[in-house]
Amino acid sequence: MKTTIELPDPLFQQARRHAERHQMTMKALIEQGLRKVMAEKKPEEPFKLRDASVKGRGLTPEFQNARWEQIRDLIHDPVSGR
Repeated sequence: MKTTIELPDPLFQQARRHAERHQMTMKALIEQGLRKVMAEKKPEEPFKLRDASVKGRGLTPEFQNARWEQIRDLIHDPVSGR
């Protein structure tokens, strides 16, 4: 497959000199470099959130039928509920 890549001039010149010194084509050098980089990378395991749930008995009786707004107000100001 053919493709076009853009490299900074200094990197291209360095790669070209390296390929010439090692009697290889730029194509071979790029293939070798890509294969090496990909072989070094280990596949990452997907992130799994640990189970941090806690056992409880639910809301206390005074909050079982409360609306969220009432609970929220008491959290922010437990003395007056505001």
